[in-house]
Amino acid sequence: MFKRHFGKALLLTGALAIAAPIALQGEQQATAAAPSIVLPSFAPLVKATKPAVVTIQTKGSADRITNNRSTEEREFLERFFGRDPFGQQPGQRQRPGQRRGVPTGLGSGFIIDPNGLVVTNNHVIDNADEIKVVLDTGEELDAELVGTDSKTDLAVLRIEAGRRLPTVPWGNSDGVEVGDWAIAIGNPFGLGGSVTAGIVSARGRDIRSGPYDDFLQVDAPINRGNSGGPLFDQLGNVIGVNTAIFSPSGGNVGIGFAIPANQAREIVEDLIADGSVERGWLGVSIQPVTPEVADAIGLDDAKGALIAEVNAAGPAKKGGLLRGDVILSFGSTDIGSVKDLTRAVADTAPGTQSEVRIFRKGKFQTKVIKTGRLKT
Repeated sequence: MFKRHFGKALLLTGALAIAAPIALQGEQQATAAAPSIVLPSFAPLVKATKPAVVTIQTKGSADRITNNRSTEEREFLERFFGRDPFGQQPGQRQRPGQRRGVPTGLGSGFIIDPNGLVVTNNHVIDNADEIKVVLDTGEELDAELVGTDSKTDLAVLRIEAGRRLPTVPWGNSDGVEVGDWAIAIGNPFGLGGSVTAGIVSARGRDIRSGPYDDFLQVDAPINRGNSGGPLFDQLGNVIGVNTAIFSPSGGNVGIGFAIPANQAREIVEDLIADGSVERGWLGVSIQPVTPEVADAIGLDDAKGALIAEVNAAGPAKKGGLLRGDVILSFGSTDIGSVKDLTRAVADTAPGTQSEVRIFRKGKFQTKVIKTGRLKT
Protein backbone atom coordinates (compact mmCIF):
# COMPACT_ATOMS: atom_id res chain seq x y z
CA MET A 1 0.00 0.00 0.00
CA PHE A 2 1.37 3.39 -0.97
CA LYS A 3 1.04 5.98 1.78
CA ARG A 4 1.69 9.66 2.11
CA HIS A 5 0.94 11.68 5.23
CA PHE A 6 -0.54 15.16 5.05
CA GLY A 7 -0.84 16.50 8.58
CA LYS A 8 -3.41 14.31 10.25
CA ALA A 9 -4.96 13.00 7.04
CA LEU A 10 -3.92 9.72 5.42
CA LEU A 11 -4.10 9.64 1.61
CA LEU A 12 -4.16 6.22 -0.03
CA THR A 13 -3.10 6.25 -3.66
CA GLY A 14 -3.87 3.58 -6.22
CA ALA A 15 -7.46 2.98 -5.20
CA LEU A 16 -7.98 6.74 -5.02
CA ALA A 17 -9.66 6.36 -1.65
CA ILE A 18 -9.09 8.80 1.21
CA ALA A 19 -9.56 7.68 4.78
CA ALA A 20 -11.51 10.08 7.02
CA PRO A 21 -9.10 12.56 8.62
CA ILE A 22 -8.54 12.44 12.34
CA ALA A 23 -10.24 15.44 13.96
CA LEU A 24 -8.79 16.90 17.16
CA GLN A 25 -11.23 18.57 19.55
CA GLY A 26 -9.39 19.90 22.57
CA GLU A 27 -8.21 16.90 24.60
CA GLN A 28 -10.62 14.59 22.74
CA GLN A 29 -9.65 12.68 19.65
CA ALA A 30 -12.33 11.13 17.49
CA THR A 31 -11.18 8.03 15.66
CA ALA A 32 -12.80 5.96 13.00
CA ALA A 33 -11.83 2.59 11.66
CA ALA A 34 -10.17 3.05 8.30
CA PRO A 35 -11.83 1.03 5.54
CA SER A 36 -9.93 -1.94 4.18
CA ILE A 37 -8.54 -0.92 0.79
CA VAL A 38 -7.30 -3.46 -1.74
CA LEU A 39 -5.19 -1.85 -4.44
CA PRO A 40 -5.74 -3.07 -8.00
CA SER A 41 -3.50 -5.85 -9.26
CA PHE A 42 -1.89 -5.64 -12.67
CA ALA A 43 -1.37 -9.41 -12.80
CA PRO A 44 -4.26 -10.12 -15.24
CA LEU A 45 -3.00 -7.37 -17.56
CA VAL A 46 0.54 -8.74 -17.45
CA LYS A 47 -0.62 -12.29 -18.20
CA ALA A 48 -2.58 -11.04 -21.22
CA THR A 49 0.06 -8.72 -22.70
CA LYS A 50 3.50 -10.00 -21.71
CA PRO A 51 3.56 -12.83 -24.34
CA ALA A 52 3.50 -10.15 -27.07
CA VAL A 53 6.44 -8.16 -25.65
CA VAL A 54 9.81 -9.09 -27.12
CA THR A 55 13.52 -8.43 -26.68
CA ILE A 56 15.50 -6.95 -29.59
CA GLN A 57 19.16 -7.94 -30.01
CA THR A 58 21.42 -6.42 -32.65
CA LYS A 59 24.95 -6.96 -33.89
CA GLY A 60 27.06 -4.66 -36.01
CA SER A 61 30.16 -2.54 -36.32
CA ALA A 62 30.74 -0.51 -33.19
CA ASP A 63 33.02 1.86 -35.13
CA ARG A 64 30.40 2.46 -37.81
CA ILE A 65 27.61 2.91 -35.29
CA THR A 66 29.59 5.43 -33.27
CA ASN A 67 31.07 7.33 -36.19
CA ASN A 68 27.76 7.68 -38.04
CA ARG A 69 26.28 9.69 -35.18
CA SER A 70 26.51 13.45 -35.26
CA THR A 71 27.76 15.36 -32.24
CA GLU A 72 24.19 16.46 -31.53
CA GLU A 73 22.91 12.87 -31.66
CA ARG A 74 25.63 11.65 -29.31
CA GLU A 75 24.97 14.49 -26.86
CA PHE A 76 21.24 13.69 -26.92
CA LEU A 77 21.78 9.99 -26.36
CA GLU A 78 24.25 10.59 -23.55
CA ARG A 79 21.90 13.10 -21.92
CA PHE A 80 18.81 10.92 -22.00
CA PHE A 81 20.28 7.43 -21.86
CA GLY A 82 23.52 7.98 -19.97
CA ARG A 83 25.23 6.06 -22.76
CA ASP A 84 24.91 5.11 -26.38
CA PRO A 85 21.90 2.72 -26.49
CA PHE A 86 24.04 0.25 -28.44
CA GLY A 87 26.04 -0.36 -25.33
CA GLN A 88 28.99 2.03 -25.43
CA GLN A 89 29.51 4.35 -22.48
CA PRO A 90 30.21 8.02 -23.28
CA GLY A 91 33.90 8.29 -24.15
CA GLN A 92 34.45 4.54 -23.81
CA ARG A 93 36.36 2.69 -26.51
CA GLN A 94 35.71 -0.93 -27.30
CA ARG A 95 38.62 -3.32 -27.12
CA PRO A 96 40.28 -4.54 -30.35
CA GLY A 97 38.64 -7.66 -31.70
CA GLN A 98 35.19 -6.64 -30.44
CA ARG A 99 34.25 -4.28 -33.24
CA ARG A 100 32.31 -6.53 -35.59
CA GLY A 101 29.78 -9.28 -35.16
CA VAL A 102 29.30 -8.65 -31.45
CA PRO A 103 26.14 -7.60 -29.58
CA THR A 104 25.97 -3.82 -29.80
CA GLY A 105 22.28 -3.19 -29.12
CA LEU A 106 19.63 -4.38 -26.73
CA GLY A 107 16.08 -3.12 -26.56
CA SER A 108 12.42 -4.04 -26.46
CA GLY A 109 9.50 -4.27 -28.85
CA PHE A 110 5.96 -5.55 -29.17
CA ILE A 111 4.02 -7.62 -31.70
CA ILE A 112 1.07 -5.89 -33.39
CA ASP A 113 0.23 -8.51 -36.02
CA PRO A 114 -0.06 -12.29 -35.51
CA ASN A 115 1.95 -12.82 -38.70
CA GLY A 116 5.00 -11.33 -37.00
CA LEU A 117 5.12 -7.52 -37.30
CA VAL A 118 7.07 -5.97 -34.43
CA VAL A 119 7.30 -2.31 -33.38
CA THR A 120 10.44 -0.92 -31.74
CA ASN A 121 12.59 2.24 -31.70
CA ASN A 122 14.77 3.23 -34.62
CA HIS A 123 17.74 3.84 -32.33
CA VAL A 124 17.55 0.24 -31.10
CA ILE A 125 18.24 -1.18 -34.58
CA ASP A 126 19.95 1.78 -36.28
CA ASN A 127 22.97 0.66 -38.39
CA ALA A 128 22.68 -2.94 -37.19
CA ASP A 129 24.06 -5.68 -39.44
CA GLU A 130 21.99 -8.37 -37.74
CA ILE A 131 18.71 -8.13 -35.83
CA LYS A 132 17.18 -10.88 -33.70
CA VAL A 133 13.91 -10.94 -31.82
CA VAL A 134 13.62 -13.02 -28.65
CA LEU A 135 10.04 -14.02 -27.81
CA ASP A 136 8.69 -14.20 -24.28
CA THR A 137 9.06 -17.99 -24.55
CA GLY A 138 12.81 -17.58 -25.09
CA GLU A 139 12.62 -18.50 -28.78
CA GLU A 140 15.13 -16.51 -30.85
CA LEU A 141 14.18 -15.48 -34.40
CA ASP A 142 15.94 -13.58 -37.18
CA ALA A 143 14.22 -10.29 -37.99
CA GLU A 144 13.85 -8.40 -41.26
CA LEU A 145 13.70 -4.61 -41.22
CA VAL A 146 10.41 -3.49 -42.79
CA GLY A 147 10.92 0.24 -42.40
CA THR A 148 12.29 2.92 -40.13
CA ASP A 149 11.68 6.60 -39.38
CA SER A 150 14.50 8.40 -37.60
CA LYS A 151 12.51 11.62 -37.11
CA THR A 152 10.06 9.92 -34.75
CA ASP A 153 12.46 7.14 -33.67
CA LEU A 154 10.23 4.27 -34.80
CA ALA A 155 10.94 1.05 -36.69
CA VAL A 156 8.99 -2.01 -37.81
CA LEU A 157 10.46 -5.53 -38.02
CA ARG A 158 9.10 -8.77 -39.42
CA ILE A 159 9.72 -12.23 -37.98
CA GLU A 160 8.68 -15.68 -39.19
CA ALA A 161 7.64 -18.03 -36.40
CA GLY A 162 5.65 -20.54 -38.46
CA ARG A 163 2.55 -19.86 -36.35
CA ARG A 164 0.28 -17.02 -35.32
CA LEU A 165 1.81 -14.96 -32.57
CA PRO A 166 0.21 -13.16 -29.61
CA THR A 167 -0.40 -9.45 -30.15
CA VAL A 168 -1.29 -6.32 -28.22
CA PRO A 169 -3.75 -3.66 -29.45
CA TRP A 170 -3.17 0.05 -29.95
CA GLY A 171 -4.96 2.35 -27.54
CA ASN A 172 -6.13 5.95 -27.84
CA SER A 173 -3.38 8.15 -26.45
CA ASP A 174 -5.49 11.28 -27.01
CA GLY A 175 -7.76 10.06 -24.22
CA VAL A 176 -4.90 9.62 -21.74
CA GLU A 177 -4.92 12.10 -18.87
CA VAL A 178 -2.22 13.18 -16.47
CA GLY A 179 -2.60 10.96 -13.42
CA ASP A 180 -3.72 7.85 -15.35
CA TRP A 181 -1.98 4.58 -14.58
CA ALA A 182 0.82 3.56 -16.96
CA ILE A 183 2.40 0.09 -17.06
CA ALA A 184 5.66 -0.63 -18.89
CA ILE A 185 6.87 -4.08 -19.91
CA GLY A 186 10.30 -4.58 -21.44
CA ASN A 187 13.90 -5.61 -21.18
CA PRO A 188 15.70 -3.20 -18.83
CA PHE A 189 19.43 -3.97 -18.47
CA GLY A 190 18.80 -7.25 -20.32
CA LEU A 191 16.37 -8.47 -17.67
CA GLY A 192 13.61 -9.47 -20.08
CA GLY A 193 9.96 -9.54 -19.13
CA SER A 194 10.21 -6.86 -16.44
CA VAL A 195 7.03 -5.01 -15.43
CA THR A 196 6.88 -1.57 -13.83
CA ALA A 197 3.98 0.75 -13.08
CA GLY A 198 3.41 4.43 -12.39
CA ILE A 199 1.36 7.28 -13.77
CA VAL A 200 1.37 9.61 -16.74
CA SER A 201 3.00 12.67 -15.20
CA ALA A 202 2.76 15.09 -18.16
CA ARG A 203 1.70 15.32 -21.80
CA GLY A 204 3.09 17.06 -24.85
CA ARG A 205 6.71 17.07 -23.73
CA ASP A 206 9.31 18.48 -26.14
CA ILE A 207 12.75 17.06 -25.27
CA ARG A 208 14.39 18.52 -28.38
CA SER A 209 15.06 15.17 -29.98
CA GLY A 210 13.33 16.12 -33.23
CA PRO A 211 10.72 18.33 -34.90
CA TYR A 212 7.80 16.08 -33.98
CA ASP A 213 8.32 15.75 -30.21
CA ASP A 214 5.03 15.26 -28.40
CA PHE A 215 5.95 12.78 -25.69
CA LEU A 216 3.98 11.34 -22.82
CA GLN A 217 6.01 11.76 -19.65
CA VAL A 218 5.73 8.87 -17.20
CA ASP A 219 7.12 7.96 -13.82
CA ALA A 220 6.76 4.21 -14.38
CA PRO A 221 10.41 3.13 -14.04
CA ILE A 222 11.99 2.55 -17.45
CA ASN A 223 15.70 2.06 -17.98
CA ARG A 224 18.24 1.19 -20.66
CA GLY A 225 16.80 -1.72 -22.60
CA ASN A 226 13.16 -0.59 -22.20
CA SER A 227 13.48 1.43 -25.40
CA GLY A 228 10.95 0.34 -28.01
CA GLY A 229 8.78 -1.46 -25.49
CA PRO A 230 5.09 -0.78 -24.90
CA LEU A 231 3.46 1.49 -22.34
CA PHE A 232 0.02 0.16 -21.42
CA ASP A 233 -3.13 1.59 -19.92
CA GLN A 234 -5.14 -0.40 -17.37
CA LEU A 235 -7.07 -2.18 -20.13
CA GLY A 236 -3.93 -3.57 -21.75
CA ASN A 237 -3.95 -1.16 -24.70
CA VAL A 238 -0.66 0.32 -25.94
CA ILE A 239 -0.78 4.06 -25.21
CA GLY A 240 2.87 4.75 -25.95
CA VAL A 241 6.24 3.45 -27.13
CA ASN A 242 8.92 3.89 -24.45
CA THR A 243 11.73 5.88 -26.01
CA ALA A 244 13.90 7.94 -23.67
CA ILE A 245 14.71 8.69 -20.06
CA PHE A 246 16.06 11.79 -18.41
CA SER A 247 18.96 10.40 -16.45
CA PRO A 248 22.17 12.11 -15.37
CA SER A 249 23.33 8.76 -13.97
CA GLY A 250 22.11 6.45 -16.74
CA GLY A 251 19.48 4.87 -14.47
CA ASN A 252 15.85 5.69 -13.77
CA VAL A 253 15.19 8.87 -11.82
CA GLY A 254 11.43 8.93 -12.31
CA ILE A 255 11.19 10.75 -15.65
CA GLY A 256 10.67 8.75 -18.83
CA PHE A 257 9.21 9.56 -22.23
CA ALA A 258 6.98 7.59 -24.58
CA ILE A 259 5.83 8.30 -28.14
CA PRO A 260 2.01 8.64 -27.99
CA ALA A 261 0.23 5.67 -29.55
CA ASN A 262 -1.83 7.75 -31.97
CA GLN A 263 1.31 9.29 -33.45
CA ALA A 264 3.17 5.97 -33.46
CA ARG A 265 0.32 4.08 -35.08
CA GLU A 266 0.18 6.43 -38.09
CA ILE A 267 3.92 6.19 -38.63
CA VAL A 268 3.90 2.41 -38.24
CA GLU A 269 1.11 2.05 -40.80
CA ASP A 270 3.14 4.10 -43.30
CA LEU A 271 6.24 2.00 -42.64
CA ILE A 272 4.31 -1.23 -43.18
CA ALA A 273 2.81 0.09 -46.43
CA ASP A 274 5.88 1.76 -47.96
CA GLY A 275 8.91 1.15 -45.75
CA SER A 276 9.25 4.90 -45.23
CA VAL A 277 7.26 7.98 -44.27
CA GLU A 278 6.39 10.72 -46.75
CA ARG A 279 6.04 14.18 -45.23
CA GLY A 280 4.93 17.47 -46.64
CA TRP A 281 7.38 20.37 -47.06
CA LEU A 282 6.68 24.10 -47.05
CA GLY A 283 10.17 25.53 -47.47
CA VAL A 284 10.30 28.13 -44.71
CA SER A 285 12.23 28.80 -41.52
CA ILE A 286 9.87 29.79 -38.73
CA GLN A 287 10.03 31.17 -35.22
CA PRO A 288 7.51 31.72 -32.39
CA VAL A 289 5.31 34.79 -32.21
CA THR A 290 6.13 36.26 -28.81
CA PRO A 291 3.96 38.93 -27.13
CA GLU A 292 6.62 41.48 -28.07
CA VAL A 293 6.55 40.43 -31.73
CA ALA A 294 2.74 40.42 -31.81
CA ASP A 295 2.64 43.93 -30.35
CA ALA A 296 5.25 45.18 -32.81
CA ILE A 297 3.39 43.95 -35.90
CA GLY A 298 -0.10 44.78 -34.64
CA LEU A 299 -1.36 41.24 -34.10
CA ASP A 300 -3.89 41.00 -31.25
CA ASP A 301 -2.81 37.58 -29.98
CA ALA A 302 0.66 36.05 -29.63
CA LYS A 303 -0.04 33.01 -31.77
CA GLY A 304 0.92 31.56 -35.12
CA ALA A 305 4.30 30.94 -36.74
CA LEU A 306 6.45 33.84 -37.97
CA ILE A 307 8.30 33.23 -41.24
CA ALA A 308 11.97 34.12 -40.74
CA GLU A 309 13.26 32.87 -44.11
CA VAL A 310 11.70 31.58 -47.33
CA ASN A 311 13.45 28.95 -49.45
CA ALA A 312 13.87 30.38 -52.94
CA ALA A 313 12.91 27.08 -54.58
CA GLY A 314 10.29 25.97 -52.06
CA PRO A 315 6.47 25.71 -52.21
CA ALA A 316 6.02 28.73 -49.90
CA LYS A 317 7.88 31.02 -52.32
CA LYS A 318 5.84 29.76 -55.26
CA GLY A 319 2.64 30.28 -53.27
CA GLY A 320 3.43 33.91 -52.46
CA LEU A 321 4.54 33.69 -48.82
CA LEU A 322 7.08 36.27 -47.67
CA ARG A 323 9.50 36.78 -44.84
CA GLY A 324 7.67 38.46 -41.96
CA ASP A 325 4.32 36.78 -42.69
CA VAL A 326 2.62 35.13 -39.71
CA ILE A 327 0.91 31.83 -40.56
CA LEU A 328 -2.31 31.52 -38.54
CA SER A 329 -3.82 28.44 -40.16
CA PHE A 330 -2.72 25.71 -42.53
CA GLY A 331 -5.51 23.78 -44.21
CA SER A 332 -8.03 22.99 -41.47
CA THR A 333 -5.48 23.39 -38.65
CA ASP A 334 -5.28 26.54 -36.57
CA ILE A 335 -1.65 27.41 -35.90
CA GLY A 336 -1.04 28.42 -32.30
CA SER A 337 2.66 27.61 -32.21
CA VAL A 338 5.63 26.62 -34.33
CA LYS A 339 5.01 22.95 -33.48
CA ASP A 340 1.45 23.16 -34.81
CA LEU A 341 2.69 24.27 -38.22
CA THR A 342 5.50 21.71 -38.33
CA ARG A 343 3.08 18.85 -37.68
CA ALA A 344 0.33 20.17 -39.94
CA VAL A 345 2.69 20.45 -42.91
CA ALA A 346 4.34 17.09 -42.20
CA ASP A 347 0.93 15.38 -42.06
CA THR A 348 -0.08 16.82 -45.44
CA ALA A 349 0.56 14.56 -48.42
CA PRO A 350 3.03 16.00 -50.94
CA GLY A 351 1.20 17.65 -53.84
CA THR A 352 -1.80 18.66 -51.74
CA GLN A 353 -3.13 22.19 -52.18
CA SER A 354 -3.90 23.85 -48.85
CA GLU A 355 -5.33 27.22 -47.91
CA VAL A 356 -2.93 29.15 -45.71
CA ARG A 357 -4.23 32.09 -43.69
CA ILE A 358 -1.59 34.70 -42.91
CA PHE A 359 -1.19 38.09 -41.25
CA ARG A 360 0.86 40.57 -43.31
CA LYS A 361 1.41 44.24 -42.59
CA GLY A 362 -1.74 44.63 -40.53
CA LYS A 363 -4.03 42.65 -42.85
CA PHE A 364 -5.27 39.08 -43.03
CA GLN A 365 -4.80 37.24 -46.31
CA THR A 366 -5.31 33.73 -47.66
CA LYS A 367 -2.84 31.96 -49.95
CA VAL A 368 -3.05 28.56 -51.63
CA ILE A 369 0.11 26.47 -51.28
CA LYS A 370 0.90 23.18 -53.01
CA THR A 371 2.89 21.18 -50.46
CA GLY A 372 6.20 19.73 -51.57
CA ARG A 373 7.94 16.53 -50.46
CA LEU A 374 10.35 16.65 -47.54
CA LYS A 375 13.67 15.04 -48.46
CA THR A 376 14.93 12.55 -45.88
